[in-house]
Amino acid sequence: MAPTLRDGDAVLARRGARIRPGDVVLARFRSRPDLLVVKRAVRREGDGWWVIGDNTFVTDDSRRYGTADVTARVVWRYWPLSRFGQISNRPPTQREDVD
Repeated sequence: MAPTLRDGDAVLARRGARIRPGDVVLARFRSRPDLLVVKRAVRREGDGWWVIGDNTFVTDDSRRYGTADVTARVVWRYWPLSRFGQISNRPPTQREDVD
């Protein structure tokens, strides 16, 4: 989920929250129920969600595994302190994807 989230970030997620396109969510793919992922919800598909990562070069998302069951919406990043704050519902632009 770089650049929105990076390795080592800790987040607070809210179960049962209303999910809208653009929200960062916790989800499980039906084809990989053992894998809990943090992705961005794109659109509702049937009884699941199409989710993608913010880094377009990594395809470990719905492009590979199909629709996902969303378990919670990420609402806050609380670690590390230098990046403390609310998670944006706005996907990054292509320019921000490059580190």
